[in-house]
Amino acid sequence: MQIAIALYERFTALDAIGPYQMLAGVPDAQVVFVAERTGPVRDDSGQFAVVADKTFAEVPDPDVLVVPGGPGQSDQMENAPLLDWLRTADATSTWTTSVCTGSLALAAAGLLEGRTATSHWLALGELEKLGVRPSEERVVFDGKYVTAAGVSSGIDMGLALVGRIAGDERAQTVQLITEYDPQPPYDAGSPKKAPAHLVEMFREQSRFTEDA
Repeated sequence: MQIAIALYERFTALDAIGPYQMLAGVPDAQVVFVAERTGPVRDDSGQFAVVADKTFAEVPDPDVLVVPGGPGQSDQMENAPLLDWLRTADATSTWTTSVCTGSLALAAAGLLEGRTATSHWLALGELEKLGVRPSEERVVFDGKYVTAAGVSSGIDMGLALVGRIAGDERAQTVQLITEYDPQPPYDAGSPKKAPAHLVEMFREQSRFTEDA
């Protein structure tokens, strides 16, 4: 099974690495990082890079494709090489997935129209503008399309997908080996739980609010 994780400049690192860590536990999985060009691709901090070993053209028909989000996603909404690859890969994929604002790229490629999907909580309105039914769920399955909410939810998405692909026991094994047992010291991981002033501050600063 070939699993392709798309990269572009200023992606969010955990959006890609979280699913990678989980999906690498699928038996006989080959996980490959792909981009418009091979070589290192910088994340949104500019301090961390992941190497793309293959170009989009070299991986036309992965079984699973993953699109991470990040500030750089806004530059990808009309990027033909990425969008064309998404359409081509989706035509034969078993699973087409995204994390955070990666779902906006899937929507821009026309793959989520009329479907239910999620994204970062600040981007749900933008998702709706693209003809998608937005959901506040952490991980959303709609047919073969699997979307995860903000950054850390990519880990949950990856683990859920391991279960669908290789069975519950394999997913439990991956969870155990990675000791994925979240016990955060704070309960502010969603806009429904976080202090209201923080939620409002980020809404005011959001690029999606600015574009509205």
